[in-house]
Amino acid sequence: MSDTGADTKRKTKTVPKVEKPRLYKVILVNDDYTPREFVLVVLKAVFRMSEDQGYKVMITAHQKGSCVVAVYTRDIAETKAKEAVDLAKEIGFPLMFRTEPEE
Repeated sequence: MSDTGADTKRKTKTVPKVEKPRLYKVILVNDDYTPREFVLVVLKAVFRMSEDQGYKVMITAHQKGSCVVAVYTRDIAETKAKEAVDLAKEIGFPLMFRTEPEE
């Protein structure tokens, strides 16, 4: 055995596996009490939708009972949904948004 001074041990490099965060849908739930104009105001203010986008989402929710507004990471989805519901509560409307995982 010769002693060359070289390190013969292999060094392994560990690379952490980073997963993309799970996405959540924000869903507008239709009700028979909140005026359409107010729903549009909320969609524009909270979700930064244009007048046309907001109208399409609102009409879809009205016709089908609910409609996906946007898809975000969990924290953002829950924050946006809460912000929209709180805005409606301030005015006295029962407007409802919910979040659920995207499949």
